[in-house]
Amino acid sequence: MAFVHGKNTFVSLDGDDLSAFTNNVAFNRSADSHDVTTFGKNSKNFQSGLKDGTATIQGVYDSTATGPGAIIRPLIGGLAVEFIYKPEGSGAGKPVSTVDAIVTGYEETAPVADMVTWSCSLQFSDDIVDSVGV
Repeated sequence: MAFVHGKNTFVSLDGDDLSAFTNNVAFNRSADSHDVTTFGKNSKNFQSGLKDGTATIQGVYDSTATGPGAIIRPLIGGLAVEFIYKPEGSGAGKPVSTVDAIVTGYEETAPVADMVTWSCSLQFSDDIVDSVGV
């Protein structure tokens, strides 16, 4: 068994590395299923459909011009941009998932006794390309 620690995870959006500002990523893959049950069946039958996916990126806010807010805010509701996710970090033979994504939301949370945090919601557009680093 090869357990992997999340500390080396890499994420970038539209060519900007967000890893230094990020502390959590949820990368979700899904697919439609269609009920094709006909009369006379005792159990439902299903046919697979189109694939889908979303991601949520979260982290600690940074107010600089290269911080997540400055990078992500202009992308909300715009054209799909490249999203790269490397759960094991960068390096030869490590998994890389690349997909075009639409930024569907950006949120900042400012609790009175803690650090300001941010989160970003992505909707995948088209196929996820899985490869390995070189």
